[in-house]
Amino acid sequence: MRSRGSDPFAATRYDVNAHAAELAQNYATLEKEASRTEDVYKLAGRIMGKRGTGKTLFVDLADRTGKLQLYVRKDEVGDDAFANWEDLDRGDFVGVSGYVFKSKMGELTLRVQSFEVLGKALAPLPDKWHGLTDVEKRYRQRYVDLIVNDDVRDTFIARSRIIAETRRFIDSHGFYEVETPTLLHVAGGASARPFTSHCNALDQIMQLRIATELNLKRLIVGGLERVYEIGRIFRNEGIDTTHNPEFTMLELYCAYWSMEDMLAFNEALIAHLAHIVSGGKDELQVGERKLSFKRPFRRIAYLEGLEKFGGLRREKLLDPAGAAQILRDLKLPDSPTHGHALDKIFEHVLEPHLVEPTFVTDYPVLISPLAKRKAGDPELVDRYELFAANMEISNAFTELNDPDDQRARFETQVAERASGDEEIPEPDWDYVHALEYGMPPTAGIGIGIDRLVMLLTNQTSVRDVILFPLQRQHG
Repeated sequence: MRSRGSDPFAATRYDVNAHAAELAQNYATLEKEASRTEDVYKLAGRIMGKRGTGKTLFVDLADRTGKLQLYVRKDEVGDDAFANWEDLDRGDFVGVSGYVFKSKMGELTLRVQSFEVLGKALAPLPDKWHGLTDVEKRYRQRYVDLIVNDDVRDTFIARSRIIAETRRFIDSHGFYEVETPTLLHVAGGASARPFTSHCNALDQIMQLRIATELNLKRLIVGGLERVYEIGRIFRNEGIDTTHNPEFTMLELYCAYWSMEDMLAFNEALIAHLAHIVSGGKDELQVGERKLSFKRPFRRIAYLEGLEKFGGLRREKLLDPAGAAQILRDLKLPDSPTHGHALDKIFEHVLEPHLVEPTFVTDYPVLISPLAKRKAGDPELVDRYELFAANMEISNAFTELNDPDDQRARFETQVAERASGDEEIPEPDWDYVHALEYGMPPTAGIGIGIDRLVMLLTNQTSVRDVILFPLQRQHG
């Protein structure tokens, strides 16, 4: 093409006035060969297939909305232009102008009158891109995965729309979206090991946030009352089908709400999103079964669930030695702390039964350092987690607003951290100081956006809903 004086990278823009899906919808009833549109349409996209010989070509053009067949004749576009068509390959970008008709086979087609080369692909696209066969390459070269796998592209478009709809729902309830720091002196608000980085300006080691919780609650202290943030969270932990060290979390806090208020809000949000994604139904296909998102969702108390499905008694579970013995009975590895042991017991005994959307309520205080104690039962807290398809989707509780209680729990965490549990965060003593200025009764929630998208798009791995998941670097 360059030898003929045609630079395939010369174009700077193309004036598009139509898209493939729009034309397919508008001309679905166009009769075969009998008629053509009077209007001339201009589309731009990537060539995904080309066939034909001699003086006629059929080309598959893909834009962001779908695919459209092109019909190119040498006697209509001219010899020089047709020579360029013969040099174009699968993957190249073109802008085309012409009118719409239906072919003999009944396929909607654009009869090209003129065109412009908008960009050449120098690397050939794969003929087939099987996710299971080339799974690592799919994640490393997501740009190719998106080109050739329509279902992958559809998943990420759905993710964008799910997040946008989530924002609309939350904003309609009077919340303010805010942004809090990613670099912190002390990363708190969750049990996870942080990533660290050196700040040259301050000559200090900083931590990447493991949650947005403590800063959002500082804003509640400051009087904003209803705040939320959808942001990136960083936890220096393992990688598996439901974990990526960098992920997206929604955290939301509302003054004067209790855990029960938050549960109702959470249920309404998830049911709304399922309704939107399913096209107005209350069921979604998740794996091999359909899950109902009709309200109300199931509820089960934490300790009652462990007794129902594991025969485990409250007294033994809440005793450090008893929990350690349960681990041994279940043939699970020893845990460094009582709270860590309870988490492993829960994952083994109760979590496998949490397939339908289910709220697990009334968690022990020893694994809920930031939640308010349950009235009448100080060993438990006003907390729930929402599970679906055996995954934790959200975690919420009535926030602890007693600075003395919070200080005591942080001191307990210091001892647990010293005993070897590296996931216990360092205490944020300034947060205790913030509570001393007074925080109203407040409920808070964290929702894992990636897992929520997994659930709503029927994906089995978090890497299939994160555009660029973390991969080991080769070479």
